Amino acid sequence: MYWLKETKTVSFKIGQQVVYPNHGIGTIEQIEQKQIGTDSIPFYTLRLAATNTVVLVPVRNADEVGLREPITSAECELLVKALGDDFVQPPSDWKDRFKEFSDKMRTGCVFEASHVLKFLTYISHTKPLSFREQRMLERARYLVISELAAVCHQATSQVEPRIDHALNRACSKHDRAATRAAGATVVH
Repeated sequence: MYWLKETKTVSFKIGQQVVYPNHGIGTIEQIEQKQIGTDSIPFYTLRLAATNTVVLVPVRNADEVGLREPITSAECELLVKALGDDFVQPPSDWKDRFKEFSDKMRTGCVFEASHVLKFLTYISHTKPLSFREQRMLERARYLVISELAAVCHQATSQVEPRIDHALNRACSKHDRAATRAAGATVVH
């Protein structure tokens, strides 16, 4: 798997870009102390790029929440390559699939979101998605494209064609693999 990284305690600085799971790129605006009961607790004040909203994340819970640094430039190429690779068919029952995909999206890992994006894109070419799956497809697409755009310092309009090309490659590979598998099961 492309996205397995060593787990480490995160520590962010003011002005640093971070990824907030299921919401995308944001910037640490400040680290401030908040009085909670009798305790003074440090919080990251994070401004989300997509909505311009502010989120407070307790510094001590940053790992648990899944707050992370964006992927590296080298990982961008791995991500685009992974988007173009064939994929394993997830559960056919939409409820099981939705649960699996929701779990992947909650990880905050852009590689997991790319898996969801790839499969839901494939399904959307063969049949209409349910409202919930359509929203998940849009969210996964946003998360992948926005992180790539931020890391590569490009406009989303420059990143989208690369993503679409990779997704088309993955769908074609999956169709060819399914055709080969169906042909192999035909008995003469």
